[in-house]
Amino acid sequence: MPKNKGKGGKNRKRGKNEADDDKRELLFKEDGQEYAQVTRMLGNGRCEATCIDGTKRLCHIRGKMHKKVWIAAGDIVLVGLRDYQDDKADIILKYMPDEARLLKAYGELPETTKLNEGIAAGLVEEDEGAGNNYVVFEDEDIDKI
Repeated sequence: MPKNKGKGGKNRKRGKNEADDDKRELLFKEDGQEYAQVTRMLGNGRCEATCIDGTKRLCHIRGKMHKKVWIAAGDIVLVGLRDYQDDKADIILKYMPDEARLLKAYGELPETTKLNEGIAAGLVEEDEGAGNNYVVFEDEDIDKI
């Protein structure tokens, strides 16, 4: 039988339930940082984000957040810009939905930014009449089947 060399099993890796639901101080951007909205997840700790200054950047999730803070498409994040690579950035912080709404209210995010839209954040909604693509069957048609 093999000897146990680790410090614990699956439950130890999961750790305590350290929820960030408690109120934390709202962090604003500083020099070398920018707000961004995640457009899509690429895997391997990377994602594509559209920064508020209008550029798309390949973002890397920092190790402290990796597998602890889950980031999805449409989330508002704070990225650290790189001096030597303008098209790449590092995700420093993920804003909770209420924090993102506060940033928008304070004027840090432009009014055109869509919050809590998920993957469909960049899609334009269609007219209500054009969205009905279903077929209506009459009772006679159902009886024939």
